[in-house]
Amino acid sequence: MPTIKDVALRAGVSRSTVSRVMNNQPYVDEEKRKAVKQAMKELGYLPNSSAQRLRGTETRTIAVLVSRIVNPFFSAIVDAMDEVAAEQSYRLILCNTRGSANQELHFLQLLRTKQVDGLILASLVNDWETIAPYTDYGPIVICNEYPRQSDGVPVVTIDQSKAMYEATVHLLKKGYKQIAYCNPITKTESDAVISPLAQDRYLGFCQAMEEAGMHMYGECLFLGHSLEDGRNIFKQMVCLANRPDAILTGSDEVAAGMIAEAKAAGWKIPDDLAIVGFDNQPHATLIEPELTTIHQPVQEMGRAAMECMLALLRKESPPPLATYLEAPLLARKST
Repeated sequence: MPTIKDVALRAGVSRSTVSRVMNNQPYVDEEKRKAVKQAMKELGYLPNSSAQRLRGTETRTIAVLVSRIVNPFFSAIVDAMDEVAAEQSYRLILCNTRGSANQELHFLQLLRTKQVDGLILASLVNDWETIAPYTDYGPIVICNEYPRQSDGVPVVTIDQSKAMYEATVHLLKKGYKQIAYCNPITKTESDAVISPLAQDRYLGFCQAMEEAGMHMYGECLFLGHSLEDGRNIFKQMVCLANRPDAILTGSDEVAAGMIAEAKAAGWKIPDDLAIVGFDNQPHATLIEPELTTIHQPVQEMGRAAMECMLALLRKESPPPLATYLEAPLLARKST
């Protein structure tokens, strides 16, 4: 771990000058101030308070990063994590990234500065090459979303491709032929990112369509993750020359928005349009008609991710690197 002496040697100044810069004291030559800050950055030096935490005892605190806390999926998964953590006298810090790559990196600093003992990623925005260096500062567990490679970091999720494949087969067996597809997206500051999770779901959809000899039309492919996205997607579909007779959505929120907008337009679900959701959120059975959806085992997922984290913190037997939970299709009245 670098010290003030190391910073002073790198910057070519005295240790007292480094101390004055760290404490924002006046009467320090501006060039020396810049040299000290640059040396601190290059060495990865942390101020005394952070360094004390690095040398000190555990915080018994775990950070959990989610992209949208207003999404019932994330609130349910965090609740399950908290239940397991509380049983072992750990507490959680909930970090809402809002799909921002910069916010995600900001929260990862909690691990680097030892303000938390471990960190669980329930959503991902940055690529793994950017996140991987933070594993040097403490354990990380990935839950729900995942990178293509995670360098030995435990991942808890479902088989996304299989789940969407089975949902597509369900629609095909029901006789639907013009099937639209909505891919879940993560919105960042500059663009919409199609994650490996979303890519794998789309692969499952494509596999089922190809096996059935069905064609996929570009105009029937949509992006969205929210209620408002669902409403807008329905409005776009109404304007198509060849309207779909069914759609697979990336979330129950999108599906709920579509159903609401379709009913407002006088459409009958599923007679005019069959709709499949994803997650099996609580409102899936409150919608009229009840929503056909993929059941994501959020409670089991949250508990399994936290158990992986606690095993790493206790330095017990290493948890499995990949845990895939079952995610069955629940057929209801929207198809």
